[in-house]
Amino acid sequence: MPNSAAQQAYEPSSNASRTSNLIDPSINWRRIAYVTQVSRALDALEETKLVPEKKVLYQFSARGHDMAQVLLGTLLTHKHDAICGYYRSRPILLSLGVDLVEALGSSLARAGGYSDGRDIGVVFNYPNPDGPSALPMCGGVGAQYTPTAGWAQAIKFRTETLKDPEYKGAIGVVLGGEASCATNGFWSALTMATTLKLPMLFYIEDNGYGISVPSHFQTPGQNIAANLASFKNLKVLDGDGTDPAEAAMLIKDAVGTVREGTGPALLRLTVPRLQGHSFQDTQTYKSEEFVEKEWARDPLPKLKENLVPALVTETEWAEIENRAQADVEAAREKAESLPVADPSTVATNVFSGDEPQKKGGLRGSFTAPSGDTAPSPEGNRINMVTAIRKVLDHELSLNDKMVIFGEDIGPKGGVHAVTLGLQDKYGEDRVFDTSLSEEGIIGRAVGMALNGLLPVPEIQFRKYAEPATEQINDCGSMRWRTNNRFAAPMVVRMPVGFFKCGDPWHSQTNEVQFVHSPGWKVAVPSNTEDAVGLLRTALRGDDPVMFLEHRAMLDAAWARRPYPGDKYMLPFGKAKVTKEGDDITLVAWGAMVERCEKAAEASYRSVEVIDLRTLMPWDKETVLASVAKTHRCLIVHEDLQTGGFGGEIAGVVADEAFLDLDAPVSRLTMPDVPSPHNPVLLNVVVPDADRIAAKIDELCAF
Repeated sequence: MPNSAAQQAYEPSSNASRTSNLIDPSINWRRIAYVTQVSRALDALEETKLVPEKKVLYQFSARGHDMAQVLLGTLLTHKHDAICGYYRSRPILLSLGVDLVEALGSSLARAGGYSDGRDIGVVFNYPNPDGPSALPMCGGVGAQYTPTAGWAQAIKFRTETLKDPEYKGAIGVVLGGEASCATNGFWSALTMATTLKLPMLFYIEDNGYGISVPSHFQTPGQNIAANLASFKNLKVLDGDGTDPAEAAMLIKDAVGTVREGTGPALLRLTVPRLQGHSFQDTQTYKSEEFVEKEWARDPLPKLKENLVPALVTETEWAEIENRAQADVEAAREKAESLPVADPSTVATNVFSGDEPQKKGGLRGSFTAPSGDTAPSPEGNRINMVTAIRKVLDHELSLNDKMVIFGEDIGPKGGVHAVTLGLQDKYGEDRVFDTSLSEEGIIGRAVGMALNGLLPVPEIQFRKYAEPATEQINDCGSMRWRTNNRFAAPMVVRMPVGFFKCGDPWHSQTNEVQFVHSPGWKVAVPSNTEDAVGLLRTALRGDDPVMFLEHRAMLDAAWARRPYPGDKYMLPFGKAKVTKEGDDITLVAWGAMVERCEKAAEASYRSVEVIDLRTLMPWDKETVLASVAKTHRCLIVHEDLQTGGFGGEIAGVVADEAFLDLDAPVSRLTMPDVPSPHNPVLLNVVVPDADRIAAKIDELCAF
């Protein structure tokens, strides 16, 4: 659409001065009218034809929201502006220049478009190379806020820290309904934007309902703008999104304020939702009188009333409407002729490959020095804390787009002292503390990664990651669901497991949850050397990585190794046989590797011990080769047995090595209880060397 004849037909003409006092002459009102009419025509086409024909399976009308969104889109003119919207945001996409065939093809779930048919048609993305982009939308309400804040923080970082003039004046814009103002994401992003004075616009479309729930359940007094009037470092604007002149004035004011770089703004516009939440929603929860009042506020007739005859004639208005209808019909014919994506490709683009994503990550802007898979030991044995800090320090010195952040990682250096001294060396812009919001930490990292930075967030303990689950899952699926248009590579550092004692809040492992989130790589090193190699590989990769640091091994004597050098890198998915044997194979990772080795040494059996090192991907070839030799397999892990990753390994061994087995595949794990605090109780539930040795004897005697 940006270069289409239809757009060019509605550029300002010689009679542009023929305006009413209510209409801002600096705005291309013909363009506003055309795109709004296109949005209406798309909604009507889907509702009257494509949904009844079951060609479109999910449909969300934008009627009532459309005109003001289109106005906003026309003011996003900076190449590095970005929006992140929700399921009723198609009008602003059209305003940014998304092609009509792409928009309809996405609704039809055909090849091409936003996702190649992998995602719902309204879950959009737009990696615009020549202008404002639309960041990948998330399916969950409120999940769009913190990534937009991350994008805005990346703009500030590029402008102020990297001194890149190309980003000066760029902004991040997030769109949301009034119901989304009740979510964690909204408040987390608001905290980030105001405390850091980010160039971010919160654009709130208040139609009074979250599906069927009235807004008084979401916001006291039903007006988020009124409630935020005294919020520090936030310009708050409020008005009618159906009045063309008022909406234009407020949107210009909001965008202009944020472009000045003094801080964020929040603009609340009241708009009617002229159809149900979705096509299937009959709105029986609304009275007929209320629906009539909503239709009386339809912005399209108001737009016509303001433009005709002040700016365009009745004939010109009809021409605009007819052109929009014709363009939509032409797009329908092309979109319906698009094929369904080749089913054989559906498993592609879960992880990075030869073809880089169109937007996000550092590929193309940063070239790391070559690595070495052979260690070059330096000095005495050091603990894992020191080794991880050395890697972070070295990579920070090489890559000025790398940033480390989390709770207490600045002056304190992290609750485990891993980042101690890094803020002093690299400054508060590159190593910084965050507000106490795990959703904000990961969501911010997503936006930063989309903007081309390398975020390395820390989640303080494994259990604390739960509030960030939605952002973690959305980040991992991004490359797949956009079919390689976007990706947000990052390295999330997270301590896991027990340390001297346990408890239900700080001692969880549950690494299988991340393995079960498509798109994430998962590393669980057991010692200093492996931690160095895996972390450096993660920091130079192009995928999101969970780097799990076992608390018991951070300073354990067994885990200490000489530093393997600043070039040492370990490939993911390559296990290590730490002890060779012929009688039984032990498979473990993290803190359980040490205990398996001690059990093997105490046993009179010939035991082979395998340290997986990474769980996604995991090295099944090494495990299967070992089982073919030993004919027995014991999997030892700290996580709970039911649903633990050991079950996946056992399943693969049973499927692919059944004829090699002389005994059942067995697991030794924690029982299905939270980690207890008292050390005596903890030692009862966590596998130790004695119980592992006893299980070895049992299986070898089978």
